[in-house]
Amino acid sequence: MAELFDMKELEERVILVAVSTSDEDDTEASLDELEELADTAGATAIGRLVQNREKIHPGTYLGSGKIGELREMVWEMGATGVICDDELSPAQLRNLESALDTKVMDRTMVILDIFAAHATTSEGKIQVELAQLRYRAARLVGLRSSLSRLGGGIGTRGPGEKKLEMDRRLIHERIGQLKSELEDVKRHREVTRKQRDRKYTLSAAIVGYTNAGKSTLLNTLTGAGILAQDKLFATLDPTTRGLKLASGQEILLTDTVGFIRKLPHHLIEAFKSTLEEARYSDIVLHVVDASNPQMDTQMYVVYDTLRQLEIGDKTVVTVFNKMDQVEHPETLKDLHSDYQVQISAKTGAGLDELKDILEMILRNRKIYLEKVFSYQEAGRIQTIRKYGQLLKEEYREDGIYVEAYVPTELYAGLMR
Repeated sequence: MAELFDMKELEERVILVAVSTSDEDDTEASLDELEELADTAGATAIGRLVQNREKIHPGTYLGSGKIGELREMVWEMGATGVICDDELSPAQLRNLESALDTKVMDRTMVILDIFAAHATTSEGKIQVELAQLRYRAARLVGLRSSLSRLGGGIGTRGPGEKKLEMDRRLIHERIGQLKSELEDVKRHREVTRKQRDRKYTLSAAIVGYTNAGKSTLLNTLTGAGILAQDKLFATLDPTTRGLKLASGQEILLTDTVGFIRKLPHHLIEAFKSTLEEARYSDIVLHVVDASNPQMDTQMYVVYDTLRQLEIGDKTVVTVFNKMDQVEHPETLKDLHSDYQVQISAKTGAGLDELKDILEMILRNRKIYLEKVFSYQEAGRIQTIRKYGQLLKEEYREDGIYVEAYVPTELYAGLMR
């Protein structure tokens, strides 16, 4: 009888490798995250190797002694590949592969691979392909020699794969084409945004570290029905939904792609248009996983990425999420934000308080109006009802007496 084939042999089994250049590096936490990334990409981490060095080796990433140690590990553990926790140069990639005689990937490759698997809209796909091509254009020489080793699996998935064997000229032509397609998407988004502006509706961008619970929050508040998984980068494409508050006012909420430490530069470039929603929003809802021991580092990464994207001067609301898993809620603070709230998007705790904060921000952006409108001007009250907050409406002999909060842009016109 024929032996049954063990499916486990088909799994990617990888060893995670990092270089620690100082005690403040927090290398273990970064490797924990790399393990999660590998898991999301469909690989199992079976071992780790960390080298303490003054600086990363320019030619081989690791020193020669550690490379020997790693080669032994790969052989003994039956690993199918190695993932390095930094972005490797073409030379480092090539030299490491020939020294280890196995597939070598870096953090960027794994992130790009996850993005390729999760992009669903045409814009997401364009952005992923653009990031992959930019990354691979610089590494064509190194990759060509190692293609025979790659086979399937991580680092080869998505639209970038079929472009690998093209020469640089074709890749750069394709990059140009994708850039102009992204410009079209950007123009379309600007038109949509201008239409929103005309409606005087305020918008909030939900930002945060990947897996902090942004999609769950949007789903719970608006019933958006978007994918929310306990995995890194489960959501890639921005989703905008309207949220009606108790006063009848509406605010637009947009989910954005999650941030991560060592987010590849190619991705920040490619995803600028997605993250532009945060730039043009009135409010930034910074969702934080309060149950994560790395919470402070993750908050720093988010603020640092916002700085890189030149997103400042916003009203920031820090939303400490997953409070159902936190033992000491009194220790949670964020000195960078204007408002703070503790919630659990899963159980719904604290969501009313969050809505109250949004209500308050909206009211602070409006001007108090008190006026008697003639009966011929009744249409204006409809405008107030739609875009402002109507507090009082009284029908008198001389007209309709109104007390309301209205958007600044509307105030002058209504007082004429």
